[in-house]
Amino acid sequence: MGIVNVTPDSFADGGKWFDEDCAVAHALKLVEEGADILDIGGESTRPGAAPVSEAEECRRVLPVIRRVTAACDVPISVDTRHAAVARAAVDAGACIVNNVMPLVDDVAMASVARETGAGLVAMHMRGTPQTMAELAVYGDVVSEVEEALRKALVFAAGQGVMIDQVVIDPGIGFAKDTTQNLALLSATARFARLAPVLVGASRKRLIGELCDEPLASERLGGSIGVAVWCAMHGAAVVRVHDVKETRQALTVVRALTA
Repeated sequence: MGIVNVTPDSFADGGKWFDEDCAVAHALKLVEEGADILDIGGESTRPGAAPVSEAEECRRVLPVIRRVTAACDVPISVDTRHAAVARAAVDAGACIVNNVMPLVDDVAMASVARETGAGLVAMHMRGTPQTMAELAVYGDVVSEVEEALRKALVFAAGQGVMIDQVVIDPGIGFAKDTTQNLALLSATARFARLAPVLVGASRKRLIGELCDEPLASERLGGSIGVAVWCAMHGAAVVRVHDVKETRQALTVVRALTA
């Protein structure tokens, strides 16, 4: 899954793709590099990020989704926490909703998946981007996240969402510190027994802390390491900024382990 941030303030690319033409060009470049899915988002969810109105989020992502859908047949995911944006994005051509807020009790988001048939990513999260850093307190982070994801699956089924529409995401970096993130990544195979797993750790803070690298743009090696390890331990999808390099690494490792 290749990342296209149509935002001025994302932690990893700092607004490089905020312009519509730049975002479309970047998306198509990721397709050329081997992206199987494109994840297009219009609101940064980094810690402390300012919220964006649904209207502004739609203004950012809908034209990009329409143009990319018209130019290629790679499935489009919309990265959003708002059901109204998700529905508009599906109407514009997206076929997956990457929901970055807790699914349980979000009837509106579940309704989008049920009524459109779109795929749905159920991610673990606490609080909001503004408050989540204060909520990284767990007794057993793996068990607690696993239970929350299990409840999300039960909720989705209860709302009429088909089980094969749903992918789960442990929410690396969302209300977790580096130690907790490492525990969750190490439990990828455990989560994969619940449902297909998406892992998004590309360029994130845990890599910077582990590798003593403050610049997100300089975390390629660590990002590839996480993606390959997770793919080899059961992740169905790895969400990455650097598609070409990650695909090369996965191709070589799979050949060696075939």
